[in-house]
Order: sequence, then C-alpha cells, then structure tokens
Amino acid sequence: MPFVVKKNGSRTEYAAAKLRGSLMLALRKRPVAAAAVDTAVQSIEEKLLTSGQREVDSGYIGELVMQELKRLDKIAYIRFASVYKNFEDLAEFQDAIAEVGQERKPRKG
Repeated sequence: MPFVVKKNGSRTEYAAAKLRGSLMLALRKRPVAAAAVDTAVQSIEEKLLTSGQREVDSGYIGELVMQELKRLDKIAYIRFASVYKNFEDLAEFQDAIAEVGQERKPRKG
C-alpha cells in the first residue's frame, strides 16, 4: 500500500483499521450491513493499490471514502462530509443535502 501524506506534510503507513473506523463512525446506527462496509474498504484499497503511486494524499483517501459512503448511505455521507469538508455554516450543509437529493432515483408508481 502507498504511504499516506497528511495535510501537515507528514507521512505515515496506510492503516486499514483507521479507514474502517472512519467508515464505521459515519455509519453508526445506520442500516448498513458489515459485508457492505467490507466491500467499501476493499474497493478503496483496490483503488489505492492500482493507483501505482508510492504516496497518496490523505485528501484523496477522504474523497474515496465519500464516494463509498454516498453509495452506501446518504446520511452517513452527509455526516462524513460535514466533518471532512469542515462545514462552517448551514448553507454548506444545505448544498451537500441538495447534491445528494438530486441523485435520488424517481419513485415508481
């Protein structure tokens, strides 16, 4: 796995437990199966491995996490995005919610 370059410029080894912990925190009390979380972790790790890079920015990993959360559970995505993107006002929350709302599939019937 590539090394992770943090925002402050320091480098650290990739930690699968930290990735899983971030996903689980966002998904806390949400109806998402453990197998789906495992699949998300595997998907992120596969993208990191196939990137061919020796180092990746932590921001890149954060974006991959948001992609997976958006697919798994919209509420968890908003939770994670609000911390990750450091929302500072209600308008930023509303924008994120509107973005997720636009992706909803039309209901049949």
